[in-house]
Amino acid sequence: MTITLEHHHIGVDLGEKKIIPDANELVLDGGFSVPETNAFGQTFRDYNAESERKKTVEEFYRTNHIHQSYAFVKRMREEYGKLNRVEMSIWECIELLNEFVDDSDPDLDEPQIEHLLQTAEAIRKDYPNEDWLHLTGLIHDLGKVLLHPSFGELPQWAVVGDTFPVGCAFDESNVHHKFFEGNSDYHNPMYNTKYGVYSEGCGLENVLMSWGHDDYMYLVAKENKTTLPSAALFTIRYHSFYPLHRFGAYSYLMNEEDKENLKWLHVFNKYDLYSKSKVRIDVEKVKPYYLSLIEKYFPAKLKW
Repeated sequence: MTITLEHHHIGVDLGEKKIIPDANELVLDGGFSVPETNAFGQTFRDYNAESERKKTVEEFYRTNHIHQSYAFVKRMREEYGKLNRVEMSIWECIELLNEFVDDSDPDLDEPQIEHLLQTAEAIRKDYPNEDWLHLTGLIHDLGKVLLHPSFGELPQWAVVGDTFPVGCAFDESNVHHKFFEGNSDYHNPMYNTKYGVYSEGCGLENVLMSWGHDDYMYLVAKENKTTLPSAALFTIRYHSFYPLHRFGAYSYLMNEEDKENLKWLHVFNKYDLYSKSKVRIDVEKVKPYYLSLIEKYFPAKLKW
């Protein structure tokens, strides 16, 4: 199955926050060696750094914040939750991402398969007995196939980028918060209060997140009856939810299970972010191992 994934560049503007990890976060549990700079020689997740990526990333977030409304998310979840577009294996999906570069990412311009394997291999080295976490690292971004024509060829603002709840106020920790002023929900009293349509401790499973690859891959894994643990599904769905796992925003919506799973997401995110380096992975060498994990936790063919 050979399909070329095309690039799509969508416009938006990023602003004031300079998000850098504090020193404590650089001591990773398993001893992972953290690079000091990203692929462009700058601090990770610095959205103000003058780089060749800056304008593309800024353009992305303005559009994303304007269009990701409660009504939009409900419509997309209903449509894509049918999983009636394609039947294929996990590895076939990985191959679809080979030529895709994420316009929302200021740290990386490598094809996605490189990042997936860098993440998975870094976790595997430090947590050799947690094979479910290795596989989570490999598949966490597979929802980006939403950019492919077979999946509706969605624009990047509806596929990638940091995620956030819709249906309640947009927390100021969101990257380029000011662009939410163009979102219809920003002025809607039903959606612009702290709790909005939710209640304290309602559980993140009951909260609608901005639509994109995280939520889509979560739906694919769950509906195809994966045997991955709940911490894996939580990680897949919320790995781009930086307002929560970096700043603690929206924590009032979490229940006890969320709080337990968040511990694993914190472990995972360090590898997801800091493995974005120029280290190359020998795909053919590691492929048999990951195929064995896919067979363990997923059916041979999935509905997408």
